[in-house]
Amino acid sequence: MRVNILGVGFDNLTMAEALARGRELLDAEGTHYVVTPNPEIVETCRANAEAMAAVNGADLVLPDGIGVIYGAKIRKTPLKERVPGIEFGTSMIEYCAKTGKSVYFLGAKPGVAEQAAERLKARYNGLIVAGTHDGYFKDDAAAAGWVRESGADMALVCLGAPKQELFMARYGAATGARLLLGLGGSLDVFAGVAQRAPKFYVDHNLEWFYRLIKNPSRIGRIMKLPLFLVHAAAEKKG
Repeated sequence: MRVNILGVGFDNLTMAEALARGRELLDAEGTHYVVTPNPEIVETCRANAEAMAAVNGADLVLPDGIGVIYGAKIRKTPLKERVPGIEFGTSMIEYCAKTGKSVYFLGAKPGVAEQAAERLKARYNGLIVAGTHDGYFKDDAAAAGWVRESGADMALVCLGAPKQELFMARYGAATGARLLLGLGGSLDVFAGVAQRAPKFYVDHNLEWFYRLIKNPSRIGRIMKLPLFLVHAAAEKKG
């Protein structure tokens, strides 16, 4: 059962439940994909019908941002908990390492995917890296071909929204991977190029504030959070 927030249907799952479903999808036949919308992505979907269709067409739609949780509460349709994409992705990578499944890393600046792969291999014994490529490509069909040729079981698609969601919706089957995860800037964190917020900010749902402190130029993106909450409240009244 999905919870509709401004047109985006979120799966109402705990992290444990989401991971169980993710493992099922990875072990199942066919190609599946996971998206992790935050308020900014929801606002993008409201303005882009194709992006909205791509997000809602995912096999798992997980509430990444705390703003989504607040929006659900405002609408009196609460979600069980926030499911951060980077934590979901990390656990799925660990599962692949334990079960002998291979992973392809697609996205970020040149060299970052490779660095992320090496660091994750050092962290998770047995992790099989099928291949890597940066996100600076113009031919999506060719990129899907790189993943297919690698024989990857799972692919991290870190191209930013809505590019990654559109790529997975349009070319997911062409990659031949069982599961694709749209994880935004996660490769930068895995590579050590960027750091996730300290535990205090994470525990208090203030990661957005930490990112703003570190990079004030993000103010335009951060301001989509209050806009999202205003829209969620207005939809409830309507």
